[in-house]
Amino acid sequence: KLCVLDKIEGSTMMKFATLAALVASASAFAPAQQSARSSVALNAERSKSLPFMNRPSLLDGSMAGDVGFDPLGLSNIDEVGIDLYWLREAEIKHARVAMLAVAGVLQVEIFGPAPGCEAATAKNQMDAFWQIWGSHPQYIAAALLFIMVIEAFSGIAATSGRESGMRAPGDFGLDPLGFKKGDADKFKRLEAQEIANGRLAMWAAAGEIMQGMTTDEGALGNLMSALKDNSF
Repeated sequence: KLCVLDKIEGSTMMKFATLAALVASASAFAPAQQSARSSVALNAERSKSLPFMNRPSLLDGSMAGDVGFDPLGLSNIDEVGIDLYWLREAEIKHARVAMLAVAGVLQVEIFGPAPGCEAATAKNQMDAFWQIWGSHPQYIAAALLFIMVIEAFSGIAATSGRESGMRAPGDFGLDPLGFKKGDADKFKRLEAQEIANGRLAMWAAAGEIMQGMTTDEGALGNLMSALKDNSF
């Protein structure tokens, strides 16, 4: 009987030892597999523009020009009526205004003031603004009134579009050349080009104003001076 009991106990111990070895082997492989899955997930969430940062959750690449650049986390703001839709609307609006501003500054510097604005002789656009204010303040008042009307319509369109989800940010249905009715891929490329050039124009407009205020020269004048001073 003792021999039989010893055999049973020995067999039971062998089973427990085998089971423990299997559990230990499985647990040894589990962390590596989990780590590999975590690594893949982190790589999939990396930002295209900032590979060392995770991609913001709302910037999924569906918007034109979206490369996941949001180091300050502004896309996650959802307070006091400000969200990603509102921010995108503001970006497109300022991009379009900046492109017009840059072109306008260069037009005045090359061809001179517009008819009725002959008093604006300064090369610096800020000085030219105050020259117009001194000679024709009604022009400035009319411009501000015009801007208020545009902002009112823009605000209504943005608010209703955000609530209904039926309007893309910056879309006012203005497409006289019918680009939107053509090839879809070509239209997406045009949207990307618009926002890319608009972002560049915002920097350019800020540079024109800053340089004009510090040098009292126009944009082209500053460019020629920079090329002359730094030429070999």
